[in-house]
Amino acid sequence: MNILMLTNEYPPHIYGGAGVHVDHLVRALGGRHQGRHQLQVLCFGDQFETGTGRSVTGIGPARELAGLVTGHRKLLDALHRNVVMAGAARPADIVHCHTWYTFLAGCLLKQLLQVPLVVTTHSLEPHRPWKQDQLGTGYHATCWLEKTALENADRIIAVSEAMKTGVCDLYDAAPEKVAVIHNGIDPRTYCETRDDAVLEACGIAPSLPFVLFVGRETRQKGIIHLIRAFGRVRTPVQLVLCSGAADTPEVSREVDRALDALRAQTDNRVVRIREMVPVDQLRVLYSHAAVFVCPSVYEPFGIINLEAMACGTPVVASAVGGIPEVVTHDETGLLVPFTPRGAGDPEPRDPEQFAQDLAQAIERLMESPQQRAAMAAAARRRVETHFSWESIARQTLTLYGQLADGR
Repeated sequence: MNILMLTNEYPPHIYGGAGVHVDHLVRALGGRHQGRHQLQVLCFGDQFETGTGRSVTGIGPARELAGLVTGHRKLLDALHRNVVMAGAARPADIVHCHTWYTFLAGCLLKQLLQVPLVVTTHSLEPHRPWKQDQLGTGYHATCWLEKTALENADRIIAVSEAMKTGVCDLYDAAPEKVAVIHNGIDPRTYCETRDDAVLEACGIAPSLPFVLFVGRETRQKGIIHLIRAFGRVRTPVQLVLCSGAADTPEVSREVDRALDALRAQTDNRVVRIREMVPVDQLRVLYSHAAVFVCPSVYEPFGIINLEAMACGTPVVASAVGGIPEVVTHDETGLLVPFTPRGAGDPEPRDPEQFAQDLAQAIERLMESPQQRAAMAAAARRRVETHFSWESIARQTLTLYGQLADGR
């Protein structure tokens, strides 16, 4: 089978869960099945790779857009690259695209190549209203691209049962058109790794336990709610925010203000790491953390929780989206109740109660080293049993085969 994979993110340009997913899926498809299938990857960037069974071609930005006065440069740049992708693609048996960044190319190539189109939904645009802060009215175009792609897709892959429900409810998709194939993780890459020198280089005191957050500074990831919750934690524990760059300057300033308020009300140490941490160092942070916290207000799956669990770290997470399909309450961590304000507004209905519940869950685990140890072992077992990329690749290939056979 000749598989054409379309993606914005691809190594070395990865900044989110969708990029991690594509990276590992491509590797798994080209691993055990190398020689049986041809895989071509078209992505955003300057990548170029050729070899037995796999080729990778990065599509660069459009120079002509530099002089535009419109505020929609990011959107138009993506659409330009989509058109180039449509012209750069070689014949294929299946087109598989990821995120709105490649949906136009996927729809075009379905028609140009006359082959089935598979779309993986890593998130749903109408459930992420804060994206309008980044894209302006271009956000409405991304919603239209998503709707168009899902309507044109021959099969839709949802990364969780919660995502499947969202696809069917938002876009009236037939349930039999939507297959659930969970995200996964490489447990050989993410495993318990200890190194006090890495902690010290990050400004973390190795002698003190710490609570860890990893994720972008964005409303989706709930970092503000965690900061407010930590002000209620009385247990002596460090807070480590491995947060990278903020989505917008406004969000960055909001985080700054929240941290200023936190430092004024607690003696606990707060460490903010504002650059992307390489995996070999990140797994050290996961492994040393007493608790990993995922306070997301919207999370279709939550691959970040798998990374922590694979390193033997118990998780405190909001019970939203696909997270309950990953974190088993009272076994691999604690799920914090979460009620959104309403349709189209995923922020918590009662922010104060949510912050209080987060704080209580953190303190409960910090006060019980035995429970943390039991959860850590259970978390690692769950990752190894249920979330391997080899299994995900097999399920994906089965879906491809069904489409190729006209089923």
